Amino acid sequence: MPKKKKTNLEPEIEQKLQYIGLSLDKVPEKVLEYEPLNYRIPRGYDETKYKQYRYIPVNKIQILLSPTNRLDDLEERYKKARPLAQYLNNQEEDNILKYAVFLNMLKQMSIEDVEKIEEEQKSLAKEIPFKVKFEGSYLWQIYYAEATGKYFMIVPTSDSDYSAFFYLLKKKLEDKNNNMIYVPVIGVEYSRRYLSKDAFEDIQNYLWLFTKEWPSIYEVYNDRDNLNIHIIGETCVYGKIKSLYRVILKNNVEANHFYKILKAMFIMQTEIPNYFEFTTDVNSKGILEFYFKDRKIEYSEMPNFIKDQYTASLNSKKEVLEELDKDKKKLEELKQIAAMQDIEYLEKEKQISTFLECKKTFFGKFKYYFKYSKKSKKAKEIPPVEIRKVEIPEPFLENKTPNLQEKSVGKRYTIEELIQSYKELEEEETKLKNTVMDINALKLKNKNMKKKIENATNFIEEIDKHKRSIFEFWKYSNKDEMSVLPEGEEEEVGAVKRIEKVFDYEEDFENYGIELDKIQREILTIDEKDSMYIATTNVLNMLNRIKLNIVTPKDVETLLKALKKELRENEDDAEIDDEFDIFGGISQDNTKIKKIGNKLHREVEKDKFHILEITKMTRQIGFKLSLEQVVKNIKNAFGKVQSPEDVTVYKAIVGEKIDENEFNLFNMNPESELKEVCTQEGNNINLYKISLKKGQDILGFTNIIYYDNQNKTLPVGMDFSTKVMVDISQIDLNIKKGKTFHMAILENKHDDFSKVLVKKVTVYE
Repeated sequence: MPKKKKTNLEPEIEQKLQYIGLSLDKVPEKVLEYEPLNYRIPRGYDETKYKQYRYIPVNKIQILLSPTNRLDDLEERYKKARPLAQYLNNQEEDNILKYAVFLNMLKQMSIEDVEKIEEEQKSLAKEIPFKVKFEGSYLWQIYYAEATGKYFMIVPTSDSDYSAFFYLLKKKLEDKNNNMIYVPVIGVEYSRRYLSKDAFEDIQNYLWLFTKEWPSIYEVYNDRDNLNIHIIGETCVYGKIKSLYRVILKNNVEANHFYKILKAMFIMQTEIPNYFEFTTDVNSKGILEFYFKDRKIEYSEMPNFIKDQYTASLNSKKEVLEELDKDKKKLEELKQIAAMQDIEYLEKEKQISTFLECKKTFFGKFKYYFKYSKKSKKAKEIPPVEIRKVEIPEPFLENKTPNLQEKSVGKRYTIEELIQSYKELEEEETKLKNTVMDINALKLKNKNMKKKIENATNFIEEIDKHKRSIFEFWKYSNKDEMSVLPEGEEEEVGAVKRIEKVFDYEEDFENYGIELDKIQREILTIDEKDSMYIATTNVLNMLNRIKLNIVTPKDVETLLKALKKELRENEDDAEIDDEFDIFGGISQDNTKIKKIGNKLHREVEKDKFHILEITKMTRQIGFKLSLEQVVKNIKNAFGKVQSPEDVTVYKAIVGEKIDENEFNLFNMNPESELKEVCTQEGNNINLYKISLKKGQDILGFTNIIYYDNQNKTLPVGMDFSTKVMVDISQIDLNIKKGKTFHMAILENKHDDFSKVLVKKVTVYE
């Protein structure tokens, strides 16, 4: 083999080659080795969704370079891919261009990016992230050829980030046999070591029903090739408040138990939804848990749970059948009353019809007079109708009512039996509902018929008054105007409570913010709006201390020093100028175009230092007077602004009760409020939920609180905050302890390896 010609390279490239440990004049054989892959591209795979994360020895990963882009189709990338050895060989004419491409990639490589991946891999070796997926997942284009059992990496040469490729190459060049990397493997299906393909699909569907979010399911292999199944997602733990959760299945038994319990709950909730609705929570470790009412659902307790629910269905059926027996008897009695009323009414209606017909002719009047004369009229008695005994069928479809205690002792029930029992209960409850509806309908019918009979009786009595003599009756029956037979009363409809709109943050916040901002622009003074802005800053705690009259001179001095320090850091000049402020409130050029969302404006953002008149020479007494004026302005603002609609607001506090005398800031977004407080120390959070009615006092942190509007270009709404201020001392609160749940979040949502914080939340409504 001819000796390779020594290559002269740029110092930058030489430096990077030295960093990764590669000599282009003497490339190690272990880097040049390549074996055919016989890779078949899987059908219908999604390259952005990974199903497997695992530790792979770097010496088992072959590297292919492809003159394509990462976004190109896999078939094209694989078709054009060539072994790394061809890109490191500058001796053959066919590979010179590839060699140049490799040098260009090396030139673009960032050592900092490679070091970042190295730190990431060190962290992954210690602990797998809560979400399994990590920030650099997309950089690893590693595939598995099932036919040959080999892993390979496709490196698109038209990309701009080659850090993962050079990190892998660096590890290959290190003289270590145990080098491993933790990466996702693209395009592979679940191994089915614990669960079948259908089971994985079922779990996703089942969890969506209970959490209303699609989960991510990963097979995670450790460095000893032991498998854990990680299920990651979000679930609603209170209203629309969502929490992170995960489930880790460490073996075949745990996986099957989890699958079976999900399937059991899914069947119950979908087959008999009127009786079963399972809720979710997370425990102190962020693990997903299921509850039925207040009972935790666990696989080991599932037989007892089914048995208890079966027994409950039997008891409910017994109660329903007893009630049905009573109502059927009541219905039969009402039917008898209705029959008797019909007979009585028909008799009176016949007499009235006869009178109206007879009064039309001369002889008819005489005929009616003598036929219905008091002397000749015989009292007609309505024969009593015998009330038949109602036969109630046996309570169950085939057998007689069982002895609940005897049947429950020592017997286990299946979900099939449970569903059958509840469907029987549902059938009986439907009968009971229909019977109650029939009773109510008959009650109304009988009431109307009673009124009709009263009207008919009054009509006949009026006729009878004039039958003392034939002449008086003749005169009465010749009247031009005759009263018609009045009908019964119209159907009475029970008082229906007007359904009022319930505030929904996701749907109603935008319109609510617009309306509130319009009101505050018109009603609040400039000083009141400026003072509201101060309440959005780190001065709020001091405002509350002044309001409660518990502030000390030391408190004021400490805050003033902190604000002066902050001002020095924000100023362009090192010194704070205490000269006369010739600009007034205009600290910025108000001709500059700015954006709020997608809307342009030319307004100036408010400045707390200007509002509080803080300069280098500001003294403690002057600063305190400014704060006292801010408190006074906020107090004056209360009572001016009323809520344009009903709204629900939330305030979260770590381990304390709410102080009604403070300036209390509430949030219309409960999830945002909780996430903000969850990062504070303490594991117990109290979440206060208050429903404000339309017209109650409120102050909102709308756009006009954050910006002046001298040019009249400020967009209307609440684009900077979802918070409002409420004076709860003026509200008659009747707060009661409600649901308790857990909330899991990442301490730093931008850090994959961040600590998971799980807080216990108690709701007070």
